[in-house]
Amino acid sequence: MDDSSFLLILTSLLASLVLSAFFSGMEIAFVSSNKLKIELDKKLGLFPAKVYSYFLHHQSKFISTLLLGNNIALVVYGIFMAKVLENPIRLSLSLIPEGTTLEALVLLSQTIVSTLIILIFAEFLPKVLFRINPNRKLEVFLVPVILICAPLFGAVWLVFILASYVMKLFSVNFEESEYSFGRVDLDHYVKEAASAGNEESEMENELQIFQNALDFSNIKARECMVPRNEIEALSFDDTVEALRKKFVETGLSKILIYKDTIDNVIGYVHSFELFNRPEAIKNVLRPLAIIPETTTADKVLKTLIEQKKHVALVVDEYGGTSGMLTLEDIVEEIFGEIEDEHDSEALKEEKLGDGSFVFSARLEIDYINEEYDLNLPEDDDYETLAGLIIHEHEDLPKVGETIEISDYVIEITQVSENKIEEVHVRPSESGI
Repeated sequence: MDDSSFLLILTSLLASLVLSAFFSGMEIAFVSSNKLKIELDKKLGLFPAKVYSYFLHHQSKFISTLLLGNNIALVVYGIFMAKVLENPIRLSLSLIPEGTTLEALVLLSQTIVSTLIILIFAEFLPKVLFRINPNRKLEVFLVPVILICAPLFGAVWLVFILASYVMKLFSVNFEESEYSFGRVDLDHYVKEAASAGNEESEMENELQIFQNALDFSNIKARECMVPRNEIEALSFDDTVEALRKKFVETGLSKILIYKDTIDNVIGYVHSFELFNRPEAIKNVLRPLAIIPETTTADKVLKTLIEQKKHVALVVDEYGGTSGMLTLEDIVEEIFGEIEDEHDSEALKEEKLGDGSFVFSARLEIDYINEEYDLNLPEDDDYETLAGLIIHEHEDLPKVGETIEISDYVIEITQVSENKIEEVHVRPSESGI
């Protein structure tokens, strides 16, 4: 083999390897791409989005085109790789007597070497690289896609038409289903937009609201309710004057009313009813909705709207009072905290100079982890920092006690009769 022939073979070999890598990379980029972003960019009139939107509505044909191109490249690669490797392998195996064994070893060696090269440079690396920001990769390689894939796409289209005709003979439906966007696509798009690092706080707030709305159906009633021990309530037999004092003391607009015990809540009273000068609590008592604590937030909202009620009593599995929810509590899960004239900043959260923190035990674990970049363990068995401590300690700790959880040491700094009020959290020496 002269130099010019060898150079031609080597060039063809490298070209086929690059093409195989290109088809593999484009396949994973197209599959991993944000389809919703493609459609939105198409609405903006972007040409790459128009092209890929067309392919999106013919996914199976486009992916078949990429596979066809990859197979052609692999066949060409195999032919030229065999020629390139044959002489070096025979020289390295020259000590072995000629015969069937030698030919088998040459074939085996060619297969192993060529397979390793194709796996690394045309499969693994392209798929890893093209998976990173796939939508951008699709835009960058738009021209090669049009030039290389267009002829193959036409051939695949003809094959699909023929296959469809054959399938109809056997009464089998071969039509390609229309792609439809779902919640996962929207969630993917919002997370991608949020991770883009937009510095405009207004845009960040809108994305957060969007994300909260998507997560709304996963939030349970017990995650956003006012817990039982923080409920302000009065007995049905109390006087209107006692009710008036309770409104003044708490600054709340709604007070629950119970008979005998808090586990038998029969309704609530709104503060503006007092302007009607009622003679007894029963005259201004309003009904409330009753929901299990495992009910999702979207179902709670639907229940309140259907029943035209603003307050819901949350009950546990035994029918006892677990907490209460208002329409405002549900809306806050989407739009964030809604402050009014009666809200107060009761929950303490402070970062100290030594890298430790002082937290109110009522703070939720997921909020602490997100806000302060901590890694406290999360579980369905608890929601708050107090819940985590009791879950790990299996008892109500005393002031001054320290508990090591994960990579943190939690010191109890304030405890009331029946709950943990405040804690000091610092990284443990093993976690530093």
